[in-house]
Amino acid sequence: MSVPVPDGQPDASTTGSIPGQGAECQVLPQEAGWRLDHFLSARFPEHSRSFFLKLAQQARVSVNGQPAAKAGLRLKTGDRVAFAAPAAEPSALRPEPIAFEVLFEDEDLLLLSKPPGLTVHPGSGQKSGTLANGLLYRYATLPGLAEGRAGLVHRLDKDTSGLLLVARNERCLQALMAAFQERSVRKVYHAILLRSPAEAQGRITAPIGRHPLQRQKMAVREQNGRFAATNWRVVERFANGWVLAEIGLETGRTHQIRVHMSALHCPVAGDTLYGGRVAASAPVRPLRQMLHASSLTFTHPVSGQEMTATAPLWPDMQAVLAALRGLGRAP
Repeated sequence: MSVPVPDGQPDASTTGSIPGQGAECQVLPQEAGWRLDHFLSARFPEHSRSFFLKLAQQARVSVNGQPAAKAGLRLKTGDRVAFAAPAAEPSALRPEPIAFEVLFEDEDLLLLSKPPGLTVHPGSGQKSGTLANGLLYRYATLPGLAEGRAGLVHRLDKDTSGLLLVARNERCLQALMAAFQERSVRKVYHAILLRSPAEAQGRITAPIGRHPLQRQKMAVREQNGRFAATNWRVVERFANGWVLAEIGLETGRTHQIRVHMSALHCPVAGDTLYGGRVAASAPVRPLRQMLHASSLTFTHPVSGQEMTATAPLWPDMQAVLAALRGLGRAP
């Protein structure tokens, strides 16, 4: 029989939590029968169940003074539970003032609109000036700092604009990362394509992996790629043959939309890496790939409320659309 675990907060029976060290607390009568990992994550919601599972595996959790290696151990009234977490590794990430727009925030998460041209995480080619640096500047404490994550649950390519979801505590980070892995987050993009797909709407499933010769690129790899599925719907057609498309992702592979649209022979306009180069003589010339993360639908990991967030198209993409409409629409 499973025992429901209500939202819990530390109370007088919690003797204290020392960052980088641990805490000790006593099981109350209403908590008898709870699993050890449920109990600890309810008392200390800033940490996830997986966090306490790892501590138990490292012999860093004890019950009544004895190491508790099993996170599923059932507790009894009066049991004294303690854990000792290792000190967090110092982060190489440094706070920097970076401009970005916050669309929504509460104590657990925030949604922001990333401008084009902004790299999300530091990497081999860029050590600073990223969105992660800016998040750390605005929010002094964020989960995943040791890995340079700064609460970021997912990422967008440097020249893709739009919505990003950021966790403000470890519990939220783990829950949202699991939701993305389980494909329970609905992601919708808008793209301007150089040509229209053969059908007005459809679905492509083509495995994606690293390009065998050009390591900065991804490619459809039937043998060595990972499953990837993309849905599209043509929203508007223009006189020069370009189209505005709404694109939904079922999976989240690197460069997925760019690779799949290129495989359909309708690359994203301005995407020079995947065949979207625009001729110098063209009447409309985007200065970056015309791809925007428009909306996210997900379940709030703490409140349980379903949320849908939207971000308006970035001004440069709106300007390109206005220029295309000036050329005339196609049926």
